[in-house]
Amino acid sequence: MAEIILALDVPRVGDALRLLDQLPELRWVKLGPILMTREGPALVRELTGRGLQVFLDLKWHDIPNTVAGAVTAAREIGVAMATVHTLGGKAMLEAAAVAAAGQLALVGVTVLTSHDAASYAGATGRSEVNLAREVERLGLIAAEAGLRGVVCSPLEVSLLRRRLGPEPYIVVPGIRRRSDPSADQARVATAKDTVSNGATHLVVGRPVLQAADPAAAFGEFMKEAQCVGS
Repeated sequence: MAEIILALDVPRVGDALRLLDQLPELRWVKLGPILMTREGPALVRELTGRGLQVFLDLKWHDIPNTVAGAVTAAREIGVAMATVHTLGGKAMLEAAAVAAAGQLALVGVTVLTSHDAASYAGATGRSEVNLAREVERLGLIAAEAGLRGVVCSPLEVSLLRRRLGPEPYIVVPGIRRRSDPSADQARVATAKDTVSNGATHLVVGRPVLQAADPAAAFGEFMKEAQCVGS
């Protein structure tokens, strides 16, 4: 069964903690730039003190020494999993993997789920791009550098599972129920389809955060992820 990670993309710590009080079955949370910038390491300690696994999603992309230092700091405050951006290059990824010391699961971000082929080509200065091949290329670099896994959209999960084998984590944002709007995510899928294709961790945000009944919405995602293979 894949893990469901709730993206705590809310403006204040009070909002986050009130939401968590409604979700006793939750095991993983994602901290991104909004809350981490505002609240800092104290929030990580608050979350781990509640028994939660923290996925720190800051997509580090800097010189190797700086990224290694950031990974070390995250490991020391109890982060369970964190992101680095694969476009930082193999040397940066290798330095990060060494700093993780086998105690923090590092996953490499490939192509953001907000990109389609045209927007990614524009961002990287190319006339055209095959997104699946680009995700595959970056995923293989992450594996060669010693990362624990990768982050990709639901549309590339099956490809990466075939290419990377059974062991690496495949962490997938852009998870929606069929009734949910895709919003600013260009590449989305359901939890059931994504787990069936080999994902290990599913990141869910707005469909739960904006639900009238967050606990009910979270329960729907849990049920859908658990029913695969049962």
